[in-house]
Amino acid sequence: MDMVVRVPRLPAAGETIAGGAFAVIPGGKGANQAVASARSGAPTRMVGRVGADEHGRRLWRDLDAEGIDVTRLRTDPEAATGVALISVGPAGENTIIVVAGANGRVQPGDAAGAFAGAGICLLQGEIPADAVFGAARLAREAGCAVYLDPAPPGGLPDAVWPLVTLALPNALEAGVLTGIAVTDAESAAAAGRSLMARGAGSAIVKLGARGAVLVTPAGVTPIPVFPVQAQDTTAAGDCFAGALAAARADGAEVLEAATFASGAAALSATRPGAQPSLPTREETLAFLRGRRGGV
Repeated sequence: MDMVVRVPRLPAAGETIAGGAFAVIPGGKGANQAVASARSGAPTRMVGRVGADEHGRRLWRDLDAEGIDVTRLRTDPEAATGVALISVGPAGENTIIVVAGANGRVQPGDAAGAFAGAGICLLQGEIPADAVFGAARLAREAGCAVYLDPAPPGGLPDAVWPLVTLALPNALEAGVLTGIAVTDAESAAAAGRSLMARGAGSAIVKLGARGAVLVTPAGVTPIPVFPVQAQDTTAAGDCFAGALAAARADGAEVLEAATFASGAAALSATRPGAQPSLPTREETLAFLRGRRGGV
């Protein structure tokens, strides 16, 4: 559950500033990605944990209301639901502190049997690294492609990368994972190639408002960017991942799917909050039709 406060600027270390509007909004990277996928038109199943508290009950109800299969969502009696403390600045930039709670107790076995009939397993780093690795292995055994959004990027075992069909880091995450300072398309491409050298099949390295690059064995391709007046960038990366997976599951080629995802993420940044900001497939298509280079 996201605890979001608007601030006139992000505070420096040791500084106290007065905040503005405060809201409690459903979030969590995995849940955000599931909602983005479902709203983008894909049948979606969520694997994860919440606590036996009001936050957990609300998150469960909201996911179910989105039409997401929650039969693999567990209530953990020994941990509170995870929370994120989010400060949002005037240009939509944010800082986020995550308290894992029940997310930190997700086990590899939680995903056992979850991939029957699925085409894509979308993973992120707000669950333990061994759960990420275990789910990736189970997914590949079931014939699923594995998309990994390594956020946060720490602790992932080297053995996970050969299981990854597509890595989806942002510039900061790519830098942490590869040691390459990602500041532009050229350095993003270098980071993508580094992840492929570890075993990933391909990579999309996201550069925020500057777009993204798709790195494959065939070369490097820029992904179209759609400039907007950002209100809140919280969950924009999650929106990209979920929309991308949904478009790929619907049969779109990678670049076409990434263009759709770029539009969905841009649109989400014009709206406040995490899950409330995520657009439907129809909204994204309408947004893209109104933009030069859209689809």
